[in-house]
Amino acid sequence: MTLTARDAQGEVTRVLAVRHGETDWNVENRIQGQLDVPLNEHGRWQAQRLAAAMTGEPIDAIYTSDLMRTVQTAAPTARACGIGCASDRGLRERAFGVFEGQTFTEIEQRWPLQSARWRRREPDFGAEGGETLSDFYARSVATVTRLASIHPGQTLMIVTHGGVLDCLYRAASRVALDAPRSWQIGNASINRLLYTPQGFTLIGWSDDHHLERAALDEVADGGAALQVRRA
Repeated sequence: MTLTARDAQGEVTRVLAVRHGETDWNVENRIQGQLDVPLNEHGRWQAQRLAAAMTGEPIDAIYTSDLMRTVQTAAPTARACGIGCASDRGLRERAFGVFEGQTFTEIEQRWPLQSARWRRREPDFGAEGGETLSDFYARSVATVTRLASIHPGQTLMIVTHGGVLDCLYRAASRVALDAPRSWQIGNASINRLLYTPQGFTLIGWSDDHHLERAALDEVADGGAALQVRRA
């Protein structure tokens, strides 16, 4: 059955999708994946600034992954809004297998063939012991779709990881998985989407005006870091 325009409007969920704050491993360009790395001092400051920026947003629910860097990022906003956070393993970063804990230079030196496939964004490639890109994309989009679909007409804040946000951008913009990334995914940046049963629509991306300096971009997709500039 086809939804009318009025029906579709009633099903709209606003999604505020946020990457976790900075960690020491972000600074070191070290792959975190599903290892449980905490925020550093600057990341904790970013979480406080995020909470201030969210003042006035009509947030109805907050979801994080079950990794502490997202939980720590969301906590100040949850306190300010007077609501709790629910964790969902489906919002975890991509599992990078043997790459986890390694710097990009170490990965290229130790596993040059795997590194090359990763950097080419081959959809069927996964580092030894990790997820393929296509499986990660399916898991990420399905998780956010499930969460958004149970909050029709509401505003949902999701605090997750750079890789998940990359998948959401591609789903909303119809960009192929193997296409190079040209958009920014900074720590504690705010990204805005709409969800209806027809899918996601992008309405705003990489808002970091609440931060005193540009946030570190996400480089765990295997590509080069983007220069993050404010408008």
